[in-house]
Amino acid sequence: MIKVSSIGKFLDQPLLTANINRSVPAILTTASLIVTGNQIKQAPEGKKTKAGLKSAIILGTTIFSAIKAPKIAAAITKRVNSKTVKEIKKDNTEIISEYLSHNTVNDNIGKLLNKAKTKILSLKEIDILNQNADKKLVNKLIPPPDNIKAKDIFKEIGWLSIYGAVPVAGGITGGVIADRLTEKNWKDRIPNKINEGIYQYLANIFLCNIGAGLALGALEKMNIKSKSARCLGMVGGILTTGVIGGSVMANYIGNKLINPLVSKKYQNKEYRTPELLDLSLHADDIATVSLLSGLKWIEPSLPLLYSVSGYRAGIGYRNHDKHSHHEKQAHFLRNKC
Repeated sequence: MIKVSSIGKFLDQPLLTANINRSVPAILTTASLIVTGNQIKQAPEGKKTKAGLKSAIILGTTIFSAIKAPKIAAAITKRVNSKTVKEIKKDNTEIISEYLSHNTVNDNIGKLLNKAKTKILSLKEIDILNQNADKKLVNKLIPPPDNIKAKDIFKEIGWLSIYGAVPVAGGITGGVIADRLTEKNWKDRIPNKINEGIYQYLANIFLCNIGAGLALGALEKMNIKSKSARCLGMVGGILTTGVIGGSVMANYIGNKLINPLVSKKYQNKEYRTPELLDLSLHADDIATVSLLSGLKWIEPSLPLLYSVSGYRAGIGYRNHDKHSHHEKQAHFLRNKC
């Protein structure tokens, strides 16, 4: 029977994580083509070209930003980026060759170790190594997750927060460019994009990271080292500061600062409330909890998750936009008359 610890080892294989990370640009590009195609299909006749152009620009800037975000965040926070596939293969080859030159293993283990130099092992193969090979060697090839110390928590959170900010900023930029090229009233659309960007960043990214970090720091001060307790504590911190506090803060900033500053015509108070997709976007908080718990295999998913927030900011999504609602009503009455 496969041990539970072997599942963690399988997922944490550096080669597996690096290969997934290398596939992210292709995955994002494919997803953007599907979304753009759907936007063109749903657009009315005569507006399909405009819909396709807007979608392509917004998704293009968002995806480009999401792909570049890890390097930008790492440069600002001085964090060491994950190794490339080539670097990992080189390290694995050196570690295994050195070990085999000084130790004798049976043919089955030797075969698996030689395969592990340059290839991803299956769950069954990882389980065999995990149960039968030298534990120190296995941990060198697949480092076990470490509980992040309090002094490192906010450095990691800083990296995550900058990482999430870049795709949101890219989405807003793309949205403004797209509107500038396709809409006469493009300036009036800017507040929605900025407000949605603030909402996405505060409620779905930044304050969730802060909540997780504060909870983790408190648990460490209480000398609680259980991974399950740390995970539950971080989820509680996320719910308190992000899901609840983020929504309130984002709406306050939008109504008190952004709307009056960006557009004098845009003075109606509007309140963006969480909805189903917003709650699903908190999947990136699972990534936050996993990373702060020391699990690195979730890291390649971040560009995919943060791109959704960037795209929503780029289209200026609002679910309680009184201003545009009044405009639609006026437009309907004019046409009816």
